[in-house]
Amino acid sequence: MVERTKYVLDEADMPARWYNVVPDLPEPPPPPLHPGTREPVGPDDLAPLFPQALIAQEVSTERYIDIPEEVLDVYRLWRPSPLFRARRLEKALGTPARIYYKYEGVSPVGSHKPNTAVPQAFYNAAEGVTRLTTETGAGQWGSALAFACATFGLECEVWQVRASYDQKPYRKLMMETFGATVHPSPSELTASGRAILAADPGSTGSLGIAISEAVEQAAQAENTRYALGSVLNHVLLHQTIIGEEALKQFELAGDTPDVLVGCTGGGSNFGGLAFPFLREKLAGRMDPVIRAVEPAACPTLTRGKYTYDFGDTAGLTPLLKMHTLGHDFIPDPIHAGGLRYHGMSPLISHIYELGLIDAVAIGQEDCFAAGVRFARTEGIIPAPEPTHALAACIQEALRCKETGEEKVILTALCGHAHLDLPAYGAYLAGDISDHALPDEALEKSLAGLP
Repeated sequence: MVERTKYVLDEADMPARWYNVVPDLPEPPPPPLHPGTREPVGPDDLAPLFPQALIAQEVSTERYIDIPEEVLDVYRLWRPSPLFRARRLEKALGTPARIYYKYEGVSPVGSHKPNTAVPQAFYNAAEGVTRLTTETGAGQWGSALAFACATFGLECEVWQVRASYDQKPYRKLMMETFGATVHPSPSELTASGRAILAADPGSTGSLGIAISEAVEQAAQAENTRYALGSVLNHVLLHQTIIGEEALKQFELAGDTPDVLVGCTGGGSNFGGLAFPFLREKLAGRMDPVIRAVEPAACPTLTRGKYTYDFGDTAGLTPLLKMHTLGHDFIPDPIHAGGLRYHGMSPLISHIYELGLIDAVAIGQEDCFAAGVRFARTEGIIPAPEPTHALAACIQEALRCKETGEEKVILTALCGHAHLDLPAYGAYLAGDISDHALPDEALEKSLAGLP
């Protein structure tokens, strides 16, 4: 009998609704607070940054939200994305476990990020916005928003974390090819950037700093709004098309996951895969362990504090209840730039506090080893970010080898590394080292939090 490798849905079977996990949770998540009044923020507080449609989605209590046809039309360029059975990796590991991965690297920019960039650009254009500003780390998000803005005729201006700007020049070229303007962050173009450079002229930057610069520009310019690639509820909502497709594909496979693993930085990739499966778990239809995997250098869930904090370094955003390392935290310049954020999604932080998911942190040496192993068996070089999830998948599969358990493991391979090959070059040359966050650095970054 021929062993099936991939499970592909027809375009007609692509989900037409996003899933909002909030109505199904045992307790609602804490609201964002206005930093001045400490009262929950209202729509007027968010209007300078986001269009009304996205504000409504951010606070929605509806279980499902219809995807506009204009967005579905763009999604069809790459969606539905395939679900693969990693049979060659299973064989190489000698494990009885069955490993599946949902592959989002088939999108135009090679990652899951257009799942939210496209609707964000669409809703902004529909309300007359002509320019979007944003931050990006590794450049996956900036590339996605540049693509989405080109699709809907918007200008796009991106502040890229300096460490990644220097490490990943081809991401900058991709963004510029789509028509975006790209600045290294911190920059001299904003008051927040200039303040950081005055204090530390050699700053390698952080996502928090880049957010401050992009938000500052959006708040000051007419017909300009800000777009965020992770963290907020509406962003995770848009990504749930990943998990909704995967559920249908598991029906084709005749299987059910026992363990679901996803890398986490801000949380969009993880939430996009996990939330539809969490719905099924809460309804008693399946019972997978759901595991978030983060870098040891930026361990928000495993070592951060659950408290209200700013989403950016300069304190321009509302206060968010989340697992945080402190908005002043500057992570080491590890190659998984998309996971170098000081805070975790408030929604994922809340779900973690409810005990519905668990979390682990892994060093980048183990992650790159997993990435190389995956590439040499499955033929896809994974972006540095999902190597964290792959490392955890391999650990789980090897445990199954010891116990004889035939567990079903699912992960989201959220992007390829075609523009991240210098990171693999450094690993193969022996120039990659782990950057576990020292206790004293953590204590210092948490010192100012309530």
